[in-house]
This record gives sequence, C-alpha cells and structure tokens, in this order.
Amino acid sequence: MKTKLITPEGYKKLYDEHEEIWLIQRPEITKIVTWAASLGDRSENADYQYNKRKLREIDRRVRFLRKLLPELKIINYSKEQEGRVFFGAWVEIENDAGEVKKFRIVGPEEIYGNAIGYISIDSPMARALLKKEMGDIVTVKTPNGIKQWHITSIRYSRQWLDK
Repeated sequence: MKTKLITPEGYKKLYDEHEEIWLIQRPEITKIVTWAASLGDRSENADYQYNKRKLREIDRRVRFLRKLLPELKIINYSKEQEGRVFFGAWVEIENDAGEVKKFRIVGPEEIYGNAIGYISIDSPMARALLKKEMGDIVTVKTPNGIKQWHITSIRYSRQWLDK
C-alpha cells in the first residue's frame, strides 16, 4: 500500500496539473471533438477518433486526481527535523567504494515525471534512512545483496543539491 504523504511542492504540482487539464485542455479538446463530430461519419474521422481518445485520457486523469488529492496528507518542514532524516529531507550518502548518491525522500506520487533525484518514502532505501543522523551507517537490502551507506549530509532545502 502506498503512503499517502506528500510535500507541499508535490501537492501544488498535482493540483496545478488538475487545474490545467480541467480548465484549459479539456475545454479545448471538447471543442475539437464537437467540431469533428459535426463533419459527419465518425467511424472514418481521424480528428474525431484521436481527440475522443484524448478526452477519455483527460477524464481518466481528472478522476484519478480528484480521488487522490483529498486523500493526501501534506507534510510541512519542521525545525525538529534538523539533523535527522525524515520525510522531505535531501540526503547525501556514500558507500565504501566512494559511490555518492543524492536524493530527496518524498511521497510515491512525486517520483514520476521530472522528479530527478527523488525516491519514495516506501522504498527500502528511504525506510532504512528514516530517523538516522549524519555520520550513521545504514544497511540496505538490495537485489544485489546487502549494501552499507554512510550519511554525509541531511538538508531540508534543494539548494545544496545543485552545488
């Protein structure tokens, strides 16, 4: 079962997507479908068929977002989180081979699209990191065996990731 947590940024992105497809894209596609339907034979009308399919995709996404958004719990940053890994943290880890990874722990709905550097709180890595502090060693079970990582940085701002 997916965790129903989300960052404020993630919630805004999903909300904005809903508004965009409901208020802008759907009315445009509806006009095209209406126009294409008025041309007559719909069975061989590519404009009608393509846009009708697109309209169904939009409606499916709108239904999904309308069901999902009220279920999500927005988790805001709290000063008590400093120094430990919690939801929303940007974490840098390093293994003994010198491999470094940087990522943010977010809700499962936030890891898609342009979410480079995000991992779901439901992932084994995130679960292993939760409540740990800088300098701690974390053991994570992976398909390739057990791996150990040292926590080298914990932040609650994206700015450090781009350095």
